[in-house]
Amino acid sequence: MKKWNVQTIVLTAMLAGLAGALMSLEFSLPMMPPFYKIDFSDVPSIIALFSLGPVSATLVEVIKLIVKVVTVGTNTAYVGELANLLGIALFILPTWFVYKKMNKTRKAVIVSLIVGILIRTVFACFCNACITLPLYAKAMGMPLDSVVQMIGSVNPSIKDLISFIAFATIPFNLIKISANYIIGYFLMERLSAIRPSFKFIYEANKYDL
Repeated sequence: MKKWNVQTIVLTAMLAGLAGALMSLEFSLPMMPPFYKIDFSDVPSIIALFSLGPVSATLVEVIKLIVKVVTVGTNTAYVGELANLLGIALFILPTWFVYKKMNKTRKAVIVSLIVGILIRTVFACFCNACITLPLYAKAMGMPLDSVVQMIGSVNPSIKDLISFIAFATIPFNLIKISANYIIGYFLMERLSAIRPSFKFIYEANKYDL
Protein backbone atom coordinates (compact mmCIF):
# COMPACT_ATOMS: atom_id res chain seq x y z
CA MET A 1 0.00 0.00 0.00
CA LYS A 2 1.26 3.46 -0.75
CA LYS A 3 2.73 5.12 2.30
CA TRP A 4 0.26 7.49 3.92
CA ASN A 5 1.49 11.03 4.38
CA VAL A 6 -0.03 14.51 4.40
CA GLN A 7 -0.01 14.69 0.61
CA THR A 8 -1.82 11.36 0.25
CA ILE A 9 -4.45 12.38 2.80
CA VAL A 10 -5.01 15.74 1.10
CA LEU A 11 -5.27 14.19 -2.37
CA THR A 12 -7.70 11.55 -1.09
CA ALA A 13 -9.87 14.24 0.50
CA MET A 14 -9.83 16.33 -2.68
CA LEU A 15 -10.81 13.36 -4.84
CA ALA A 16 -13.55 12.38 -2.38
CA GLY A 17 -15.00 15.89 -2.45
CA LEU A 18 -14.90 15.91 -6.25
CA ALA A 19 -16.55 12.49 -6.38
CA GLY A 20 -19.32 13.69 -4.05
CA ALA A 21 -19.95 16.71 -6.25
CA LEU A 22 -20.00 14.59 -9.42
CA MET A 23 -22.40 12.13 -7.81
CA SER A 24 -24.82 15.00 -7.27
CA LEU A 25 -24.70 15.89 -10.97
CA GLU A 26 -26.68 12.87 -12.08
CA PHE A 27 -29.02 12.53 -15.03
CA SER A 28 -31.37 9.95 -16.49
CA LEU A 29 -31.12 8.03 -19.73
CA PRO A 30 -33.97 7.51 -22.20
CA MET A 31 -35.79 4.18 -21.91
CA MET A 32 -34.37 3.62 -18.42
CA PRO A 33 -36.12 3.47 -15.01
CA PRO A 34 -36.37 6.87 -13.27
CA PHE A 35 -34.20 5.68 -10.39
CA TYR A 36 -31.34 4.76 -12.73
CA LYS A 37 -29.07 7.80 -12.88
CA ILE A 38 -25.81 8.33 -14.73
CA ASP A 39 -23.02 10.18 -12.95
CA PHE A 40 -19.24 10.27 -13.22
CA SER A 41 -18.35 9.93 -9.55
CA ASP A 42 -16.25 6.80 -10.17
CA VAL A 43 -13.72 8.83 -12.15
CA PRO A 44 -11.97 10.24 -9.03
CA SER A 45 -12.08 6.73 -7.52
CA ILE A 46 -10.23 5.34 -10.54
CA ILE A 47 -7.58 8.03 -10.14
CA ALA A 48 -7.30 7.28 -6.42
CA LEU A 49 -7.04 3.52 -6.97
CA PHE A 50 -4.23 3.58 -9.51
CA SER A 51 -2.24 6.47 -8.05
CA LEU A 52 -2.84 6.28 -4.29
CA GLY A 53 -3.92 2.67 -3.70
CA PRO A 54 -7.04 0.69 -2.69
CA VAL A 55 -7.48 2.23 0.76
CA SER A 56 -7.61 5.71 -0.73
CA ALA A 57 -10.07 4.57 -3.42
CA THR A 58 -12.30 2.98 -0.78
CA LEU A 59 -12.32 6.18 1.26
CA VAL A 60 -13.20 8.19 -1.85
CA GLU A 61 -16.15 5.88 -2.54
CA VAL A 62 -17.47 6.00 1.02
CA ILE A 63 -16.97 9.73 1.53
CA LYS A 64 -18.66 10.60 -1.77
CA LEU A 65 -21.82 8.82 -0.61
CA ILE A 66 -21.79 10.74 2.65
CA VAL A 67 -21.22 14.05 0.85
CA LYS A 68 -24.05 13.36 -1.60
CA VAL A 69 -26.57 12.32 1.04
CA VAL A 70 -25.73 15.24 3.34
CA THR A 71 -25.72 17.93 0.64
CA VAL A 72 -28.39 16.73 -1.78
CA GLY A 73 -30.27 13.92 -0.10
CA THR A 74 -31.70 11.03 -2.08
CA ASN A 75 -34.33 10.61 -4.75
CA THR A 76 -34.27 6.82 -4.58
CA ALA A 77 -35.26 6.37 -0.92
CA TYR A 78 -31.55 5.57 -0.26
CA VAL A 79 -31.77 2.47 -2.45
CA GLY A 80 -29.35 3.90 -5.01
CA GLU A 81 -26.89 4.82 -2.29
CA LEU A 82 -27.17 1.32 -0.82
CA ALA A 83 -26.42 -0.19 -4.23
CA ASN A 84 -23.35 2.03 -4.54
CA LEU A 85 -22.18 1.05 -1.07
CA LEU A 86 -22.59 -2.65 -1.81
CA GLY A 87 -20.68 -2.25 -5.05
CA ILE A 88 -17.61 -0.63 -3.47
CA ALA A 89 -15.95 -3.95 -2.59
CA LEU A 90 -16.66 -5.32 -6.06
CA PHE A 91 -15.11 -2.22 -7.58
CA ILE A 92 -11.96 -2.04 -5.48
CA LEU A 93 -11.01 -5.64 -4.69
CA PRO A 94 -11.24 -7.41 -8.09
CA THR A 95 -9.74 -4.47 -9.95
CA TRP A 96 -6.79 -4.22 -7.58
CA PHE A 97 -6.35 -8.02 -7.44
CA VAL A 98 -6.07 -8.32 -11.23
CA TYR A 99 -3.81 -5.27 -11.34
CA LYS A 100 -1.46 -6.88 -8.81
CA LYS A 101 -1.58 -10.32 -10.44
CA MET A 102 -0.50 -8.78 -13.75
CA ASN A 103 2.43 -7.06 -12.03
CA LYS A 104 0.92 -3.57 -12.14
CA THR A 105 1.77 -2.89 -15.77
CA ARG A 106 -0.02 -0.50 -18.12
CA LYS A 107 -1.74 -3.50 -19.72
CA ALA A 108 -2.83 -4.59 -16.24
CA VAL A 109 -4.69 -1.30 -15.79
CA ILE A 110 -6.81 -1.93 -18.89
CA VAL A 111 -7.45 -5.62 -18.15
CA SER A 112 -8.34 -4.93 -14.52
CA LEU A 113 -10.84 -2.26 -15.57
CA ILE A 114 -12.49 -4.61 -18.06
CA VAL A 115 -12.76 -7.28 -15.37
CA GLY A 116 -14.21 -4.67 -13.03
CA ILE A 117 -16.87 -3.69 -15.59
CA LEU A 118 -17.97 -7.30 -16.03
CA ILE A 119 -18.00 -8.15 -12.31
CA ARG A 120 -19.90 -5.01 -11.36
CA THR A 121 -22.47 -5.60 -14.10
CA VAL A 122 -23.08 -9.19 -12.98
CA PHE A 123 -23.32 -8.02 -9.38
CA ALA A 124 -25.77 -5.30 -10.39
CA CYS A 125 -28.05 -7.94 -11.92
CA PHE A 126 -28.10 -9.94 -8.68
CA CYS A 127 -28.32 -6.84 -6.49
CA ASN A 128 -31.21 -5.32 -8.42
CA ALA A 129 -33.20 -8.54 -8.64
CA CYS A 130 -32.73 -9.63 -5.03
CA ILE A 131 -32.01 -6.51 -3.00
CA THR A 132 -32.38 -3.00 -4.38
CA LEU A 133 -35.50 -3.39 -6.56
CA PRO A 134 -37.51 -5.09 -3.78
CA LEU A 135 -36.27 -2.43 -1.34
CA TYR A 136 -37.22 0.33 -3.76
CA ALA A 137 -40.69 -1.15 -4.14
CA LYS A 138 -41.04 -1.36 -0.36
CA ALA A 139 -39.81 2.21 0.12
CA MET A 140 -42.34 3.44 -2.44
CA GLY A 141 -45.09 1.38 -0.79
CA MET A 142 -45.72 -0.51 -4.02
CA PRO A 143 -45.75 -4.20 -4.96
CA LEU A 144 -42.74 -5.33 -6.97
CA ASP A 145 -44.96 -6.09 -9.98
CA SER A 146 -46.26 -2.53 -9.91
CA VAL A 147 -42.72 -1.16 -9.96
CA VAL A 148 -41.92 -3.33 -12.98
CA GLN A 149 -45.10 -2.11 -14.70
CA MET A 150 -44.13 1.49 -13.96
CA ILE A 151 -40.73 0.87 -15.53
CA GLY A 152 -42.47 -0.70 -18.51
CA SER A 153 -44.16 2.63 -19.19
CA VAL A 154 -40.78 4.11 -20.23
CA ASN A 155 -39.50 0.96 -21.92
CA PRO A 156 -42.14 -1.32 -23.47
CA SER A 157 -39.60 -4.16 -23.69
CA ILE A 158 -39.71 -4.48 -19.90
CA LYS A 159 -42.58 -6.74 -18.88
CA ASP A 160 -41.22 -8.68 -15.91
CA LEU A 161 -38.17 -8.96 -13.67
CA ILE A 162 -36.13 -10.92 -16.22
CA SER A 163 -36.74 -8.39 -18.99
CA PHE A 164 -35.98 -5.61 -16.49
CA ILE A 165 -32.55 -7.14 -15.90
CA ALA A 166 -31.97 -7.74 -19.62
CA PHE A 167 -33.17 -4.40 -20.98
CA ALA A 168 -32.45 -2.02 -18.10
CA THR A 169 -29.92 -3.28 -15.56
CA ILE A 170 -27.35 -4.75 -17.95
CA PRO A 171 -27.26 -1.96 -20.56
CA PHE A 172 -27.41 0.79 -17.94
CA ASN A 173 -24.51 -0.58 -15.92
CA LEU A 174 -22.41 -1.30 -19.00
CA ILE A 175 -22.92 2.29 -20.15
CA LYS A 176 -22.37 3.93 -16.77
CA ILE A 177 -19.42 1.87 -15.57
CA SER A 178 -17.67 1.83 -18.95
CA ALA A 179 -18.03 5.60 -19.32
CA ASN A 180 -16.56 6.19 -15.85
CA TYR A 181 -13.69 3.77 -16.40
CA ILE A 182 -12.77 5.08 -19.85
CA ILE A 183 -12.84 8.72 -18.72
CA GLY A 184 -10.97 7.82 -15.54
CA TYR A 185 -8.26 5.96 -17.47
CA PHE A 186 -7.60 8.72 -20.02
CA LEU A 187 -7.76 11.45 -17.38
CA MET A 188 -5.30 9.42 -15.30
CA GLU A 189 -2.99 9.24 -18.31
CA ARG A 190 -3.06 13.03 -18.62
CA LEU A 191 -2.59 13.65 -14.90
CA SER A 192 0.28 11.19 -14.64
CA ALA A 193 2.08 13.06 -17.40
CA ILE A 194 1.83 16.47 -15.73
CA ARG A 195 1.69 15.77 -11.98
CA PRO A 196 3.93 13.18 -10.24
CA SER A 197 1.40 12.80 -7.39
CA PHE A 198 -0.99 11.08 -9.79
CA LYS A 199 1.40 8.70 -11.53
CA PHE A 200 0.27 5.09 -11.91
CA ILE A 201 1.44 2.74 -9.19
CA TYR A 202 3.61 0.32 -11.13
CA GLU A 203 5.57 -2.64 -9.80
CA ALA A 204 8.78 -0.65 -9.93
CA ASN A 205 7.35 1.67 -7.30
CA LYS A 206 7.02 -1.27 -4.86
CA TYR A 207 3.70 -0.03 -3.50
CA ASP A 208 1.73 -3.06 -2.44
CA LEU A 209 -1.03 -4.19 -0.13
